[in-house]
Amino acid sequence: MPFPHGSRWCPGTVVRTLEALHSKPRFPLEPALNAPPRLRHVDEGPAVLVVNTRSRSGRDAFEHARELLAEHGIPLLASHALTRPKRLRKVVEEAIAQGARRVLVGGGDGTISCAAQALMGRDVTLGVVPLGTGNDFARSLGIPDTLEAACDVIAGGYTARVDVGLVNGRPFLNAASLGLTTAIAKRLTQQLKQRAGKLAYPMAAAAEMRTLQPFHVRLQAEGRTLEVDALQLVVGNGRYHGAGNMVAPDATLDDRHFHVYAITAPSMADGGERTGLGHLQDVATLARVALGMRSGGHLEHESVVHLHASRLVVETDPPMEVNADGENVGMTPMRFEVAPAALRVYAPAPQ
Repeated sequence: MPFPHGSRWCPGTVVRTLEALHSKPRFPLEPALNAPPRLRHVDEGPAVLVVNTRSRSGRDAFEHARELLAEHGIPLLASHALTRPKRLRKVVEEAIAQGARRVLVGGGDGTISCAAQALMGRDVTLGVVPLGTGNDFARSLGIPDTLEAACDVIAGGYTARVDVGLVNGRPFLNAASLGLTTAIAKRLTQQLKQRAGKLAYPMAAAAEMRTLQPFHVRLQAEGRTLEVDALQLVVGNGRYHGAGNMVAPDATLDDRHFHVYAITAPSMADGGERTGLGHLQDVATLARVALGMRSGGHLEHESVVHLHASRLVVETDPPMEVNADGENVGMTPMRFEVAPAALRVYAPAPQ
């Protein structure tokens, strides 16, 4: 959508745009397009339930999930309600050592991603119970956002093999980003997410707009080099990031490559911080691009560049923090690789 000539845009415009996007249903009613192939396993062995009770819906969901799984005839070897998310990986690894072959995890994208780090490459199936603010991994799989529906998917027994992204060797499921998205993620405190729910993201965006600054990025991808001044860079393994915004409409969790896009800024050749008109131009660019993020139309915008790659090196000036699935994973430079079909996960039955 072209920027209206003579229109006046400000940070508030971006916030209202994001609020409108996030007021839509959090999950599509139809299954995810081009979903990974599914196989049905009637009984895969002992199951363990692990719920992050600090996730947005975790405290209320733990007991209900146990009841629903029992109703579906899924006996639990053990169940854990974690108030300290840092214990999650250790609990999952101990469950596997004790014979669990199904690890059912309740929480947001950060919780699911942490569990996946312990499960990738193993003969164990991950069951996703989406309880967070964004739930983008569940969205990419087509798993509905109700507890009942998520447990139905697990009971259905259909599984899919999905890729896992690696950033400097650390696994991630949805997307890694730097720039505006990373700054917003730092503001998404547990208290804000509990209080504001799906409006937490636009509220954090509003605060971050005041200090928005472009950065220079150099991408090296399979023999190609691209250099741009950017406001945001996203390296996507799945289809969604940022609570339902698309990385790319044709992205799938099993296509064995990343979908990368950058929102570019006007040249910074003049140097120094961007204030005044330059800052307003950057905000206007984000507002225009945001209009297409829900459908994937942002990739057609003149300020967006995008590419596919199974390996990627990202360098920036100045060094930038990198966020992967809601967690800070360090500073640039970063090396990205795809681990194909590295994780088995429950998914809705094929249509």
